[in-house]
Parts: sequence; C-alpha cells; structure tokens
Amino acid sequence: MSSFNEESIDPQEWMNSVYQPTPTIIEAAQALYYGHNVEEISRSDAGAQNLAITATAIDEIIENSKRNNRKSICFITGVPGAGKTLAGLNIACNRHKFEEEEHAVFLSGNGPLVDVLQEALARDDISKTGKKKSEALRKAKSFIQIIHHFRDDALKTEKAPLEKVAIFDEAQRAWNREQTSKFMQTKKGVTDFSMSEPEFLISIMDRHEDWATIICLVGGGQEINDGEAGLIDWFDALKNKYNDWDIYLSNNITDTEYVRDSNLEDMISGLNYQFVEGLHLAVSLRSFRSERVAEFVKAVLDIEPEKARDIYKELSKNYPIKLTRDLNQAKEWIKQTARGSERYGLIASSGGRRLRANGIWVQSKIDAVNWFLNGKDDVRASYYLEDTATEFDIQGLELDYTIVAWDANLRYENGRWGYYNFNGSKWQNVHNEFNKIYLKNAYRVLMTRARQGLIIYIPEGDDSDDTRKKKFYDNTYDYLRYCCFI
Repeated sequence: MSSFNEESIDPQEWMNSVYQPTPTIIEAAQALYYGHNVEEISRSDAGAQNLAITATAIDEIIENSKRNNRKSICFITGVPGAGKTLAGLNIACNRHKFEEEEHAVFLSGNGPLVDVLQEALARDDISKTGKKKSEALRKAKSFIQIIHHFRDDALKTEKAPLEKVAIFDEAQRAWNREQTSKFMQTKKGVTDFSMSEPEFLISIMDRHEDWATIICLVGGGQEINDGEAGLIDWFDALKNKYNDWDIYLSNNITDTEYVRDSNLEDMISGLNYQFVEGLHLAVSLRSFRSERVAEFVKAVLDIEPEKARDIYKELSKNYPIKLTRDLNQAKEWIKQTARGSERYGLIASSGGRRLRANGIWVQSKIDAVNWFLNGKDDVRASYYLEDTATEFDIQGLELDYTIVAWDANLRYENGRWGYYNFNGSKWQNVHNEFNKIYLKNAYRVLMTRARQGLIIYIPEGDDSDDTRKKKFYDNTYDYLRYCCFI
C-alpha cells in the first residue's frame, strides 16, 4: 500500500465549506450590482488579492482628487482575462454615491458587451424584484452605457456631465482623430470636428470645475479594428491640451503590447505622472484552471514555439487545448467536455471568409444577447454551435469552452505569419502594418476567450479550390501541433 504525507481532510468541515465557483463576467457583474465586492466573488486567491489591490489604489486616487480638487486619469493594464472589466464594474459600483452627488458610469465602445451586460443585469433584477422590463433596463443603462451615447450627449451641451468618475473600458480601442472626425461628419453632421475620441472624452470630464477622475482600462494587443488609436492619442491629448491633469500609470504600461513601437518617455515627458504598481492586473481570472493561457497565446503568435511548448507542459495539466481537422469531432469533444450549464460556442475571425465552405459563416451577424444568455433549448444560443461569434462579438466576454475555427487569413509560412484578406474571389496580401496588427490581435482575442479549455479547428483544405488549397492550412496545423505537443 502506498503512503502519503498530506494532512487529512475533516469530512464534516469539507461538507460545510462554502462553494466558491469562479464567476463569469456576467455573473460577476450581477453580483457587484447587488452590493458584493471583488473579494467575495472571485475564487482565485491571487486574482482576488490583485483586484482588491487595484480597487484600493483607485479609491486612494479618487479620494485625493476630491480632497485637493484635482483632475486625474488612471491607466489600468492587465493580461487577457485578468479582470479589467470586472475591476471597472467594481469601481463603478463603489463610486455610485448618490448622497454625495458622486456619480460613476462604466463606458464601453464594445456594443455586444454592453448589450449582454445590460440585459443580464435587467433579467437578474426582474427575477429578484419583479420589476417591469423597461424599469430594470433603464436602471442597468444608467450603470453601464455605450460610450457613443455618452459622447453624443456631450455634443448637445457644454455643461459638465453628471458623472464625476468615468470608467472607459478597452481604452486602447478609442478612435483616432481621422476616424472620429469622419464619423462625426458623416453620421452626426458635425463638419468642424477635429478631435480624437480620447481628446473629446477628456474634454467632457474637464468641464467639471472642481474634480473628476477618468479610469482607462487597457488591454495589451487588443486593438482589432481600423482607426483604433491605441494609447498614443490619450497621451497626445493630455500633453497638448490637458497637461494640468494628474496621471497615474500602471508599472507595466511600458510593454510593447501597450505602447507598440512608441517611446513612453517621449509620450509622458512634461506631464505630471506617477507609476502605481497596483494598477496592473497580472493574474488571469478567466482561465481559472491556468494563469498561463495568455502567456501561451502570446508565445504562439510571436512565433516562439519552444517557449510555447514549455508553457504548454504546465498548461495542459489543467487546461486542455486540442487540435483537429474535423469540425464534427470538435463539436463532439466540446459537448462531451462541458458539464451542466457550462457554456460553449463556435468562434472565428471576421476575416475567415472561406470557412463558409465548411459551414461556418462569419458574415452572418449573431444576436449577442441571445447567443450569450439563452439556454440549450434556443437555436440562437451559443450551445447550438450554428451561429459563429467573431472577435468583435466576443471581445470582453467569455465562454467556458470554445471551438476556434482558424482560416487561411492568418497562415504560418516559412517561419513567420502570412497576413491575408479575402476580397472578391481571392486572397490578397495585407501590406499595411496596422492591419497586420489588427489581424494578429483578432486571433489573440479568439484564443483567450475560453475559461476552461478550447479546441482549434483547422480545415483540411481542397486543392481543387484555389481559395482553400491544402498548403494554406497544413503549415499552420503543423506549427500549432508542434506548440501543443499534439
């Protein structure tokens, strides 16, 4: 008989212990909405501690701004799934102090995320209080807003907004001057608009005569669309127009995922800034079975196969990553692996146009609310594995398990990535460096959406079809197979 030296378990104590599952962002938002704090809703001790440190740091900054009538802006960074959105929602809840006329709002340009969270909060509110749907939604929308509505309301008046604290989710995706001006001119009829979105958003909060605080939640390598400025435009606006603001920076903001090829020292020179260690979220909450998923994905996308293999040795013990050329096999694996109400779904790059030949149509827009919230008896829900969510639908949200369908728009070729766009009836090389970044980041988003595991599906290809030749897919499969020890 083998022996072991572990301490014995008290069965009665174990039976009476509190069940603490790691919540999804939807469950976490509902818990925060009803007065819980981040320590109570996180199963990961390291993750809860990290979030609590960040919350304390932000509270101190806000209180200092109030006490000294200062305007401040904070940049919170974090690995994918570390809880940046959760941290922002926590701040919005804690600083919603009506009796002190201190209103806070969580703002995001991510339409699916806002729609899903608003609907989830409203449904939960109705189930708890019996409110009418319209009333529950109205309350939810005062707490979480689409950033464009906040911006558009500010166009109608020069008065300061009600909110003293504004949390901007995915601040790195704010539009640059060209994109914002184009939108304002074509959609809003504002012909003389010449500000970037960061500059305009800061100008709105700067209307307060006493104090205000902006919290920017920044994801590294998360820009996925044309016209997204990254961090550069935030610092340009501060330097050129608002250099009296106090700036608080994550100590990790120097990483290339956040500043790209820019020099941070040049970006912040002449500004009143301070580095705060608590403004970086380093522990993944999404992938609670392993905190190294984001690191693994980064190694894969940075063409560091040996590093990816080393990470996967540890990763695979608790977080399965499978690879297949058979879509039916992928669907069967995910259905057999997920248990109970664990949610799963099919996701792919918005540029994966030739996946259509395999029954995956990324051009068909999903209804995010139904896809993320409805049950297994609804054909519109993610469970049916019929509707495919793209990086634009799923960024900021998550599933327990995912099928990541990988098309030929990102191919492993001769030791590097080849970037392609399907136009008309053929693939074309992507030459623009920013568009290459967006495409690579799209796959980064897709590969970091799963909380418990994922399976990557790469089609076999068909040499009789010039748009789906086997070589477009085989090299990518072999590279990923090497990284994952498959």
